[in-house]
Amino acid sequence: MKSQPVYCEPFCIEKSHLFEIHKVVYKEQDTYTCFMHFHEVHEFIFFESITGQYFYSQGESVLQDNDIVFIPALETHDFDCADGEKSWFIIQFLPELFEHEDFINVRDIFSQALHLRLPPEHIAAVQQQLSWLHMCYEKDPHSALSLNLLKTLMLWVAEFSYPVDLSDNKPIAKSPGFKKLQPIIDLFRHNPSVDLSLNQAAEKCYLSPAYFSRLFKSVFRCNYSEYNLKHKLYSAARMISQTEKSITEISYELHFSSPSHFIAQFRKQFSITPKKYRSEAFSKSG
Repeated sequence: MKSQPVYCEPFCIEKSHLFEIHKVVYKEQDTYTCFMHFHEVHEFIFFESITGQYFYSQGESVLQDNDIVFIPALETHDFDCADGEKSWFIIQFLPELFEHEDFINVRDIFSQALHLRLPPEHIAAVQQQLSWLHMCYEKDPHSALSLNLLKTLMLWVAEFSYPVDLSDNKPIAKSPGFKKLQPIIDLFRHNPSVDLSLNQAAEKCYLSPAYFSRLFKSVFRCNYSEYNLKHKLYSAARMISQTEKSITEISYELHFSSPSHFIAQFRKQFSITPKKYRSEAFSKSG
C-alpha cells in the first residue's frame, strides 16, 4: 500500500488563526523532502525522533532526539533528515504574537534562528505541554486555553533551554557567498515567483553565470533552476489554500508555460493534484 505523502511543513496559517500546531510522523518507508526556504511566519519545531542536520543563518548543526529549533520569519533554512522513522511537532505563529506583554523579557532571545536543547529533567515537561497544546488546538485553536498553553511553552523554552555549541560554525548569512547572492535572495523572499533565467539572475548579482551557479548551489544545496521551481510550487500551494484564484490563473501568475505543465509539476512535487490539494485544504478550514 502506498504511504500518504508528508509535506515539509504547513504552507500557510489558516485565516483568523494566530498559530498552528501539527504533529508530523514519518514511517520507515516514507520519503522526506525539503529544500532551503523561508516563510512569513515564525516557526518552532520540537523534534521527538530525528537524525539529521539543520542548515540556517548561524551555520550547520547536527540534530538529535528532543532538539528544538526556532526559525524567525523570512529566515532561510533547510533540514537534511536521515531515512527511517522520525517525528516532530511544528508550530507556526504570526510575528505579532511576540508583541504581547508576556514576551517583553524574552523577545530578544528569539530575534534570530536558534538550535536549542533541554536539560534531561525538562524534556518530559515540554513533551506533556506539546501534547496538551496539540489536543486543545485540535478542539478549538481560538480558545484562551490554547493560546495560554502556547505562551507557557514558549516561555518555558526561553527559560530552560540552552543553545547548541556552534563555536566551529561559520554563519551562512555572514558568508561572502550569501552576501553576493543577496539581490536574488531578496527577490525570492518578496515574490511568489522569480521569472529570471540563470544568466539574468547572475547579472542581477553582478556575477558571471558560471560563478553564480556554483555559488548558488554551495549556499542552497541545489541548483538555481531546481530552487526556482520549488519556490514557485510552494508559492502555488499557499495561493491554492489561501485564495479562490483558479488553477489556470495561478499557473500563469507564477509563470508556468501552461496549466497542464503546472499541474504535472505540482503533482510530481507533492504527490497530489492542485485541485485535490485545494479540496482538502478547504475541507480542513471549513
